[in-house]
Amino acid sequence: MKLNQLADNKGARKLLTRVGRGHGSKGKTSGRGHKGLGARSGGKTFVGFEGGQNPLYRRLPMRGFNNYNFRTVYTTINVGDLEALVETGRLDSKQTVTIETLQAIGYTKKAHDGLKVLGNGEVKTKFTIDAAHATKSAIEKIEKAGGKLNLAPAKPDMSGQKLKKKADRK
Repeated sequence: MKLNQLADNKGARKLLTRVGRGHGSKGKTSGRGHKGLGARSGGKTFVGFEGGQNPLYRRLPMRGFNNYNFRTVYTTINVGDLEALVETGRLDSKQTVTIETLQAIGYTKKAHDGLKVLGNGEVKTKFTIDAAHATKSAIEKIEKAGGKLNLAPAKPDMSGQKLKKKADRK
């Protein structure tokens, strides 16, 4: 056997149809039909397109519920970032750290639903922090450095409101 005698098995490769090369082989319209969007180059429609008719996904009513609008978004800060702010002189270590003080020094623009303290970094300074939430490692590091962390719920707790309303009606 020689390299010039190698060939594919019969039927392994299908010959391409050469379109647009005369009437004998899909000549005139090259298999695209007559005129219209499908005959043009770039003439493709998206999957749910129904020829201009209002598509099925818009004819059916919306269903379901999404909790995205009711999520809790915290403004986060690492304890290492607090230490860096003190070292650069942007933050006073004797002052209580709140979301308002962080907004005043330009650390954050929005208060969102409160401040969340994360435990990334090292702490040497004594901090007094008012926050809505903190991680275990952040609490440990702040207390180890001699600081204090006051946790207060940012949003009012609405659990049990329906039960109270039902009890009032009876």
